[in-house]
Amino acid sequence: MARALNFNAGPAGLPLPALERAQRELLDFEGTGMSIMEHSHRGKAYEAVHKEAMSLVRELLAVPDDYHVLFLQGGASQQFATVPMNFLPQGKSADYVVTGGWSEKAVKEAKVLGQVKIAATTEVEKKYARIPRQDELKLDPDAAYVHYTTNNTLFGTQWHYVPEVKVPLVADMSSDFMWKKFDVSRYALVYAGAQKNIGPSGVVVVIAKKDFVASGRKDIPTIFKYSTHAENDSLYNTAPTFGIYLVRNVLAYVKEKGGLEAAEAVNKKKADAIYGALDGAGGFYRAPVEKDSRSTMNVVFRLPSEELEKKFVADASKERMVGLAGHRSTGGIRASIYNAVSLENVEALVSFMKDFQKKNG
Repeated sequence: MARALNFNAGPAGLPLPALERAQRELLDFEGTGMSIMEHSHRGKAYEAVHKEAMSLVRELLAVPDDYHVLFLQGGASQQFATVPMNFLPQGKSADYVVTGGWSEKAVKEAKVLGQVKIAATTEVEKKYARIPRQDELKLDPDAAYVHYTTNNTLFGTQWHYVPEVKVPLVADMSSDFMWKKFDVSRYALVYAGAQKNIGPSGVVVVIAKKDFVASGRKDIPTIFKYSTHAENDSLYNTAPTFGIYLVRNVLAYVKEKGGLEAAEAVNKKKADAIYGALDGAGGFYRAPVEKDSRSTMNVVFRLPSEELEKKFVADASKERMVGLAGHRSTGGIRASIYNAVSLENVEALVSFMKDFQKKNG
């Protein structure tokens, strides 16, 4: 079987061993005569998978005991609304840092529910080319929380520091969750769609401090309270069981390969290889992001013309390289190099880039 070189931004590629494990177990999960998809979310067979997936999140990230690990649904987009629904009370405001399209959407949802202050934005004519510095953050010491997006899939920027705040810090980590280990204790709550680094679409991982969850508003629908899901081990309603099963497979594979320290080392090599090719191209390839804000997960760049960009994508597809077209709102080229993208695949892309420049430069 010839596997594609998958550079999609999400849903993204999954590690082959995790998929092969699912293939082996698909019709008969551990001798039960049923697929895991057919098991009750209340049954012992699925319960073991559920607990293992949660345990792996805790182990790989060294999640402190005073934090919940939750598996939810609705994507990060639902969290844009759920966070202020729980933690933005009347009479208070929340600080939002805007660094791209997804943080714009988070602000839009929060404004429906309460008062929002923009602590910083790097929008310049709809282009977000950098991450704001700490001294640019205009933070309200009385804010209910500060919200930011750690990695910006559309524009290829990433925070390489954790902002210093004096109120609860909330982060959307959807597109760089578990690319490396991070200090969970710096955050009141983080959320991440699984479909970039740790699983298929349809699952959201939330890590939240227990006392922060307990402080959430009580006058909202039960299903939208984080406390509801925490009290029920993310089984208040029917969980996305197959998605969580695949998260378990992926995280077990990450652990087997050396954990997040090993993943970080490979991810840095991949990013260095592509950015090195961009910087050494004599201007044929142009990376619009400032160097200290470049994303390790989503490398965006432009060519001398849109015609050449279309040709680049078309020629790459002939080499089984998929997902390289930039987002429809930004254009250009985007290589998403999440955990499941191998160093060998990135080296193949770099080789293609160099050949394409020779033929078209």
